[in-house]
Amino acid sequence: MSKAIVSLTGIGKRYGTLQALSGIGLQLAPGEVLGLFGHNGAGKTTMMKIILGVLAPSEGEVRVFDVDPQSKQAWQGRRQIGYLPENVSFYDQLSGRQVLSYFARLKGVAKTEVLRLLQQVGLEKAMDRQVKTYSKGMRQRLGLAQAFLGDPKLLLLDEPTVGLDPLATAEFYQAVDKLKQDGASIILCSHVLPGVEQHIDRAMILSGGRALALGTLEELRRQASLPVAIRTKGLNGTLGKDSRFQPYMVDSNRLLVTEEQKLATVRALLEFEALEDLQLEPADLGQLYQHYLGATAREAL
Repeated sequence: MSKAIVSLTGIGKRYGTLQALSGIGLQLAPGEVLGLFGHNGAGKTTMMKIILGVLAPSEGEVRVFDVDPQSKQAWQGRRQIGYLPENVSFYDQLSGRQVLSYFARLKGVAKTEVLRLLQQVGLEKAMDRQVKTYSKGMRQRLGLAQAFLGDPKLLLLDEPTVGLDPLATAEFYQAVDKLKQDGASIILCSHVLPGVEQHIDRAMILSGGRALALGTLEELRRQASLPVAIRTKGLNGTLGKDSRFQPYMVDSNRLLVTEEQKLATVRALLEFEALEDLQLEPADLGQLYQHYLGATAREAL
C-alpha cells in the first residue's frame, strides 16, 4: 500500500481563545482528489496552510511527503507542491508571461513550460499585457497556471473556479482530471458545489473547525440515509391511483424512496407497460452538505 501524501492526526489550531481546528484527521492517498467544503470560517484555509507548513498546528501531527512541512527536509519537496490561494494577487506592473516566468525560476521549471501553461489556461493572447489590465477571471487563470507549474504531486486549490466562466471552469476540471491521472493528489476547496462531485474521490465537510463528515459520496449518502428520487416518464396520473406508490409521491412523475426500497420500487414500476423511461437520482453533494450542516445545527439546540 502506498504511503499517504498528506497525513493529519488529531490536528488542532488555536488563535488565542478561538479554536479554528479541532481533532482533524486525514490520510490523502497518491492520485486522490479530496473535496473540502464548509462555510466561511469553517477552517478550510487554516487546514491548507498547516499542510503547506505556513502555520504550525497547536496540537497533533502533520506529515506531507512523509516529513513535517515545517522542517528543513520539507524544502526538498516544495517543488512538488502547487498552491492557489483564495485571493490570488500578483505584481500589477508585470505581464502575465513575466509573472509566470518568475514563479518558474523559483520552481526550477523550464521556460517552455510557461508558454504551454499560458496557452492551457487561455491567456496566450494576453500574456504580454500588464496584470493590472487583467479581469478577475484572467487573474484567476494566471493563478491556476502558477499552481500547475512543474506538474505538482500535491495540489492545494482554494476556491479555484471563482471568477471563471463556464468554459474556463470545464477546462479547469479537465486539467484536474489529467493531473489526477498522472498521479497527483489534490485538495479542492470550493463553495461552488454543482459540477464538483464527479471530479472528487472523497469529501470532507467542515464546520466550526471540526470534520462533520469524511468519505466517498456513496459512504456519506449511506450514513445520511437520504432518500433516492425516482423520476418516471410516461406514467402521468397512473402512479397516484396505485396505493403502493402514494406515500412516496412528490408529484405525478417523481417518487422519494429509501435506499432499501429502491430496487423493489423499480421492479414495481417496470410492470407498467406505459413506462417510457425512469431515472434514479441519489442525493447530490449539495443535499449532503445541507444535511450534515443541518444535523450539527439540530444537535446544538
